[in-house]
Amino acid sequence: MRNLLRLGRSCSWLQVRLCHRSVYSRHAKSVRASVDLGEKKLQISSGKFAKFADGCAVVQMGETSVMVTAVSKTKPSSTQFMPLVVDYRQKAAAAGRIPTNYLRRELGPSDNEILTSRLIDRSVRPLFPPGYFYDTQILCNLLAVDGVNNPDVLAINAASAALALSDIPWHGPIGAVRVGLIDREVVVNPTRVEMLSSSLNMVVAGAPSSQVVMIEASAENSLQQDFCHAVKVGIKHTQQIIHAIQQMESEQKVTKRTPVKIFSAPANMVEHIRHSASKMIHAVFSDHTHDKISRDEAINKIRLEMEEKIKGEFPEAEPFEVVESFNVVFKDVFRNLALNEYMRCDGRDLSALRNISCEVDLFEPLHGSALFQRGQTQVLSSVTFDSLESSIKADVINTALSGIKDKNFMLHYDFPPYATNETGRVGGTNRRELGHGALAEKALRPVIPKDFPFTIRVTAEVLESNGSSSMASACGGSLALMDAGVPISSPVAGVAVGLVSKANPENPAEIQDYRLLTDILGIEDHLGDMDFKLAGTSKGITALQADVKIPGLPLKLVMEAIQQGTVARREILAIMNKCIAKPRASRKKNGPVVEHIKVPISRRAHFVGPGGYNLRRLQVQTGVTISQMDEERFSVFAPTPGAMNEAQEIIGEICMDDQEDQLEFGAIYTATITEIRDAGVMVKLYPNMTAVLLHNSQLDHKRIKHPSALGLEVGQQIEVKYFGRDPTDGRMRISRKVLQSPVATLVKTLSEKQSISVGVSSSSTNSTNL
Repeated sequence: MRNLLRLGRSCSWLQVRLCHRSVYSRHAKSVRASVDLGEKKLQISSGKFAKFADGCAVVQMGETSVMVTAVSKTKPSSTQFMPLVVDYRQKAAAAGRIPTNYLRRELGPSDNEILTSRLIDRSVRPLFPPGYFYDTQILCNLLAVDGVNNPDVLAINAASAALALSDIPWHGPIGAVRVGLIDREVVVNPTRVEMLSSSLNMVVAGAPSSQVVMIEASAENSLQQDFCHAVKVGIKHTQQIIHAIQQMESEQKVTKRTPVKIFSAPANMVEHIRHSASKMIHAVFSDHTHDKISRDEAINKIRLEMEEKIKGEFPEAEPFEVVESFNVVFKDVFRNLALNEYMRCDGRDLSALRNISCEVDLFEPLHGSALFQRGQTQVLSSVTFDSLESSIKADVINTALSGIKDKNFMLHYDFPPYATNETGRVGGTNRRELGHGALAEKALRPVIPKDFPFTIRVTAEVLESNGSSSMASACGGSLALMDAGVPISSPVAGVAVGLVSKANPENPAEIQDYRLLTDILGIEDHLGDMDFKLAGTSKGITALQADVKIPGLPLKLVMEAIQQGTVARREILAIMNKCIAKPRASRKKNGPVVEHIKVPISRRAHFVGPGGYNLRRLQVQTGVTISQMDEERFSVFAPTPGAMNEAQEIIGEICMDDQEDQLEFGAIYTATITEIRDAGVMVKLYPNMTAVLLHNSQLDHKRIKHPSALGLEVGQQIEVKYFGRDPTDGRMRISRKVLQSPVATLVKTLSEKQSISVGVSSSSTNSTNL
């Protein structure tokens, strides 16, 4: 028995070794490709690194290099969806730095890493074959960064090359570029410095035949025609990258594996449910009195009835096949309603908006607040001001990539489980929440004034959700900012456009017919082919995010979606303007205050205190935050006007020094010794001044080690000469030495003799006259 077990283990080990050997031999040949993107060159290589992975590629632009590996299991997963995991990690070593945390090593993923991972995931996921439920992992490793070329776009192209050159079933390749707009001129893959002057930051991923699979963009109120032109230019350049990867595929002679099983619903089971349940499902979708909850309950009731019947008709059917068969019919009925009858489940026209209501100034203590309701999607937004010291500080590598060291505007999105009538874990931020919050932040950032004296935090809490909560967060955030008195340049609104399409039976990648849906519901997002989120002002676009669930969209369809979203956005802005059309003229009375104070150099040392003690004590006592702006000016942030008044009284007492202005440079004053120290004596020139040190070196022309050598005592008065304040540290400069030097003594003696002789001669003259 032991021999059999040992033989089984050795056979299993041998299978693993043979599998690895076959994977390793597949990468034995190195392949390279180069793509000219304007003045820049994109280099793609494979076959040198990570040969045990199913696919590996390195993409380089300038001195920035990203390596991506792709591995997919050969046994199906127990899940009923595509279990794809994408992880993008930035290593500090790539920038020639050591992490600054206490462990001096990479910890959990940063927000930027998570958002880049989502960017890659959304680009590659639509091209996996339906029913491919095999655990797949894509790991992106930043090898080197030059601070000039951004690695996120390179990572998308490397993931595309790694999947295309592997045997993993995938309908790629794709290509991705970043598009900037500088002086209304389109720039492909702009450098970090060029991006600082760009009014557009767009990442677009394209599939073969100029199809669009992903768009992520933020813009400074870009005009619609400029935005559309940038999309077209970006897609044109993605085709060059796609052709290069296809050439590498042919050189390496890639053969895709045949999965053990592609999960799909049996045709006979689907037809049985279609015959039995399609009319009932159609009746539910045609009943416009349903809301989200009642519609879901009605569909689930039909689902349970059908599942019981199917189990009786097909006793050997797997649970997945039963569930998926109903889902196929359920999805077809819903989509045909829009495609053939131009009808939506809530009774709206295809381009109609849901009912919208807005409200501001909900809670008095808040600096700004708003409630935005669109259909059954409800978002409560609040605005909080804090000092500029509370801004988010970027880590070293993110600073090297973006050039931004801190940001004083942030939007945080929260999606609790009760928003969809569910229970679940509360606390922490998942990737979805982080992505939705980042999109709403992009939508609002362009209208925030650059010189605003506070750090602004907008919180968007989703209280109800039935589609497009991220765009509702942008609308609610805009209203809350205006309620808080932030002088935004223009109100912002956002809307989501959906898609229901019909593929060409002969060519599934080609769309035969389609319908665009404005302001989509949650079910329209779930069962549709696209979630196209567009935000902007009445003048232009500030943010766009396109998530595609099919292998690609024609450019014509994308242009129509932008146009339809623009029309809807303006309608939403008109409704929002009825609530509040422009920012309040002033901030709320209980809001924070920022003032700049001038502290004379003569009082700065006393104001700050030894080691900043006085400054910290003042901040603790009053709750204010003080930061130095230059030699004499300090910025004081107070959370309330009362705290500012209290701080100003204390600061006024510290800075009050009337007698200081009466001191004359070069004049001689009588000082009182208040303390004897080893280094010198502490003296005061007038009663209410802070004692200053008269150093041993300035006490006498002789070198002394202690003031006692001169017989000085506390309370004794001595003459000193005043030389003003040191311009660097503000210390008072006084000296007794200059009055005690031999030269000074000689001058003093000659002056006395001269005055005596003058007195004697005048006396003689007077006697003679008498």
